[in-house]
Amino acid sequence: MAPAADSIGTRGAPLRILIVSDAWLPQVNGVVRTLSIVAEHLRAAGDTVEVIGPDRFVNLPMPGYAEIRLAVAPARRLRALVEAFAPDVVHIATEGPLGWAMRALCRRRGWPFTTAFHTRFPDYLHARTRIPRAWSWAVMRRFHEAGAGTFAATRSLREELASRGFTKLRAWTRGVDLARFRPEPRDPWEGLLRPVFLYAGRVAVEKNIAAFLALDLPGSKVVVGDGPARPGLQARFPGAHFTGYRDNGLLARSYAGADVFVFPSRTDTFGLVLLEALAAGTPVAAFPVTGPRDVVTDARIGALDEDLRAACLRALDCDRGACRAHAEAWSWEACAAQFRAALVPIGAVSARP
Repeated sequence: MAPAADSIGTRGAPLRILIVSDAWLPQVNGVVRTLSIVAEHLRAAGDTVEVIGPDRFVNLPMPGYAEIRLAVAPARRLRALVEAFAPDVVHIATEGPLGWAMRALCRRRGWPFTTAFHTRFPDYLHARTRIPRAWSWAVMRRFHEAGAGTFAATRSLREELASRGFTKLRAWTRGVDLARFRPEPRDPWEGLLRPVFLYAGRVAVEKNIAAFLALDLPGSKVVVGDGPARPGLQARFPGAHFTGYRDNGLLARSYAGADVFVFPSRTDTFGLVLLEALAAGTPVAAFPVTGPRDVVTDARIGALDEDLRAACLRALDCDRGACRAHAEAWSWEACAAQFRAALVPIGAVSARP
């Protein structure tokens, strides 16, 4: 998908890029990883990037997710921060309090802005509160359609969003750190029976981890990560091995040491962990849904099946070398370049505060 005519397009003069996100450090999730890595690449290429997150505001924990902080009444301070930075382009990454406040500011000033569809909030809200999905989707459309473009990571996600009435969709892929996630060194998972089936990521209800842990599989099941669902899952599945949060080289070795990476989520819009596992040479087993079916496009690198147990067992016979080769086609450099090219300029300097 080529950038629209009003987009930045190919790299020209350096830009002052403002990103507003309710998901930001010290949170650890796919949104934060994507934004932080893209910002690093843009800065390295000469742009000035400012990320405004909830850490700059009075904030409160999100109910059920103490590690996720939500800005309280951010409008006035947000306006001051934006005016001090004087952006050339604005990207709103999330639909939380900061996202809505920045959307309102842009609309008042007549500034174009882009958004990104990272998270299926309608599905998450329905799972927790039984709020009808149609209501939430209407709110999501209202948020994103006010902008000049909505970034979505995969073709299947863009097709789904288009079917739900989103009209300004733009492609924005993802990448993987190939130097960090490698086939060697490998965690030997001493004391665990082989094969080792691994899940890594947030331990939350929307990740559908119970569907993995309930499978009748040979060997061992390992869960790397933390989150609000961990205590309940540990009590329910005492035979599974929970490591807690791992980072840097330890996480990479965890991927590489597993025999199969199991991704049971049905609601992720991409799943960066898929690329991380493949870069470590570990094949993937998942349901055939958005994310996995856009990444696992070769039967040599994984198996997709509505029968997740069957997918896990087939993945044992996949080619670890092919997994690594497939991941090498995904780069953060390309991801950052695509993001920048699809941004929409505010206009002349006189139009900025």
